[in-house]
Amino acid sequence: MKKILMIGTGGTIASQVTENGLAPELTSAQLLAHIPAISDICEVESLQLLNLDSTNIAPAHWLEMVRCIREHYEAYDGFVLTHGTDTMAYTAAALSYLIQKSPKPIVFTGAQKPIGFDVTDSKINLTDAFRTASSDLPGVSLVFNGKVILGTRAQKIRSKSFEAFSSINYPFLGVLRDGVLLRYLHEDCAGGPIFYDQLNTKVGLLKLIPGTEQALLDYLLERCDALMIESFGVGGLPDYEGSDFCDSVCRWTARGKLVVLTTQVQNEGSDLGIYHVGHRLKGVPGVLEAFDMTTEAVTAKLMWILGQTRDMVEIQRLFYTPVAHDILWPAEC
Repeated sequence: MKKILMIGTGGTIASQVTENGLAPELTSAQLLAHIPAISDICEVESLQLLNLDSTNIAPAHWLEMVRCIREHYEAYDGFVLTHGTDTMAYTAAALSYLIQKSPKPIVFTGAQKPIGFDVTDSKINLTDAFRTASSDLPGVSLVFNGKVILGTRAQKIRSKSFEAFSSINYPFLGVLRDGVLLRYLHEDCAGGPIFYDQLNTKVGLLKLIPGTEQALLDYLLERCDALMIESFGVGGLPDYEGSDFCDSVCRWTARGKLVVLTTQVQNEGSDLGIYHVGHRLKGVPGVLEAFDMTTEAVTAKLMWILGQTRDMVEIQRLFYTPVAHDILWPAEC
């Protein structure tokens, strides 16, 4: 029987009703008391690392999770992390970069309703997570509503419904049906695990709307080492009368800043070469394109890369090198 470590970080799954709304208060041990049948699946030990609403999860907490897993890695066959849903996709992506090529499962789960509610998705999600952690599925994944999603491809798409997450531009790794994990894809994680412990959090995001002022772009690039720009459609920057976003980007990248162009559209990714508003940015030093990556993955990957190097050639190499199937170049489609 596999030995699994459950690491609690808070979230809705561990929340109780307070006079100020739901707040995470239950410990990992208290969560386990709600699902005694887990003992038929695996041997579980629990550890309470954090007890936070996931809105309050920050990159420093990602590093705490990594340290915790690293310290206990040899003693367990897999790991289940309970986490709030709102930023779970960011955390799953972050740990995909901070713990690479793990042959052991590292599984995130949570719930849209607390485990103490009469109607809740907590118990099934938690049970499914333990089934997945007890399998031979390597690397970081997110288990929710019967789906197994790669850590770099998860995105929250519904704020209240039980089917809260989707896999963006990548197939589900598997599904759980009637207590059985049905694997669709089989991963190879030879040579791991590889742990990292450095992040650069000076990464920002600008989501364009019609009429966005160029001064806002300059403001963010002045304060960030890297800036993602969520543009429209396949990607590009506006050129309003009296302003030139491309000029701002070129000025700041010449000073060592990094800009990543991505899209607000959930599926199919960016392609800057199609329209003039994007084509003029291709080949500009310091400007990268996210292609089919999620915003969550780009955020975490930039923090990880900038924590390792500031050399622009190496940054570009690392950004376009796939980690846990996070990016697929158009030429590879």
